[in-house]
Amino acid sequence: MTTHSADDTNQAGPGLFEDLAQPSAADIERAQARAAQRSQGAPRVLQPNRRQVEMRACDLESLLADDHRARLVWGYVERQDLSVLLDAIKARGAAPGRAAIAPSILFALWLYATLDGVGSGREVARLTEEHDAYRWICGGVAVNYHALNDFRSSNEQLMDELLSDNVAALAAVGAITLERVAQDGMRVRADAGAASFRRQARLDEHQAEARELVQTLKAQAQADPGVAGRRSHAAKLRAAREREQRINAALERLPEMAATKKRNGAKPEDARASTTDADASVMKMGDGGSRPAYNVQLATDCVAQVIIGVDVVTAGSDMAQLAPMVEQVEQRLGKASGQWLVDGGYPAHAQIDAVAGKTELYAPVPKAKPPKAKDQPGDVSGGHAAEAKPAEPSAQPLSEFDPKPGDSEAVAQWRARMNSEAAREIYKHRAATAECVNAQARNRGLQRMPVRGLAKVNCVVRLYVLAHNLMRMAVLAPQLIGWGMGAKPISSQSP
Repeated sequence: MTTHSADDTNQAGPGLFEDLAQPSAADIERAQARAAQRSQGAPRVLQPNRRQVEMRACDLESLLADDHRARLVWGYVERQDLSVLLDAIKARGAAPGRAAIAPSILFALWLYATLDGVGSGREVARLTEEHDAYRWICGGVAVNYHALNDFRSSNEQLMDELLSDNVAALAAVGAITLERVAQDGMRVRADAGAASFRRQARLDEHQAEARELVQTLKAQAQADPGVAGRRSHAAKLRAAREREQRINAALERLPEMAATKKRNGAKPEDARASTTDADASVMKMGDGGSRPAYNVQLATDCVAQVIIGVDVVTAGSDMAQLAPMVEQVEQRLGKASGQWLVDGGYPAHAQIDAVAGKTELYAPVPKAKPPKAKDQPGDVSGGHAAEAKPAEPSAQPLSEFDPKPGDSEAVAQWRARMNSEAAREIYKHRAATAECVNAQARNRGLQRMPVRGLAKVNCVVRLYVLAHNLMRMAVLAPQLIGWGMGAKPISSQSP
């Protein structure tokens, strides 16, 4: 064992720390100050207290800027005739009953929510408590999602009348000229699952089961009056009846689906209908897949970018939608457009004949198929086959722009019209108008229908159309909604 004496330790000690820097006077002062602070106790800080009740003197009017979009929506709504909805309210005068929510509030909430890309009634109800713009529209009136959903899904005729008034007002001030209109169809996913589609045999089974369940629940209520008064039993009976109604609706639509199958060359017995949304049809979507959907038809003025015609059909093809849309625009505005632009899915010969004399159609002409040479059988004589005769030239012209046998005068004129450079320049406006309007609807949330049934879907689509036209009105004719009278136009928020 090695031992060190005291003298060795004293000699080595000073050398261990001789390289350390000596603390400065400032370091010593800071260390002394920290020691003094620690001796005085823990630091005092202001912690958040989220349970503290606050009283703020703030009115809803001051929450929004003068050019806020919510003010634009309200300026439009308060100028609309909603007397039909007011007449239906039962709470009147001093009669008993709870006061109803003003229809203008519900309408304004849905218009603003549509522009905001919100399509759920529950979400709109939540925003009326948390978002300043929705709170401003409500003005202190409590709104629940039941009232919101009922308003959106039960006013198809009113929405259509408001659209007619909207278009007529813009036409009266010269914002809509009807010089050129573009029509296009947009497939929107239905709120029905692919697994809900059933054939005839399965629908019959489901109908029998649903009918039996309804009868069982009714028998239980009759046997025990106490059961009938329970809310849970009433809910079960209501759900069973609604299911029976949906299955009956699917059975009623099945012949239409079978006829469509037969026209397309498929087996009619393979036709299927949905037990959750009988009006939905399986359609070819833009991504190449097939899903339950609705075909939304929009006709837009190419100059003003205003939607002047709208329809929702259950057919996946656009082939029969040209003439009905031309007729609808003619009814709304008193005349049809001078030029009507559609894509290649519309120009069926019967449709072209139907709109002849009303508008000038611009649509791509299908490419002509080259004639096939007919095989001539060889003349067998003397054991040698004779040379085959050359195929006779077909009488059908190779150009798709030339008249074909059986073409009507309107169809022949359409073929000749599309063979000009001027027609090609005009047709360029179709995509710039129709595709732009479709994209704006998609961006505002028209990706999947939030409701079921053709009538409710029509209401939803018309809300999107009114919201779109409202933003165009703010740019083209702001005086129609009082915009600019004390508020600035919002060109940055227009489509």
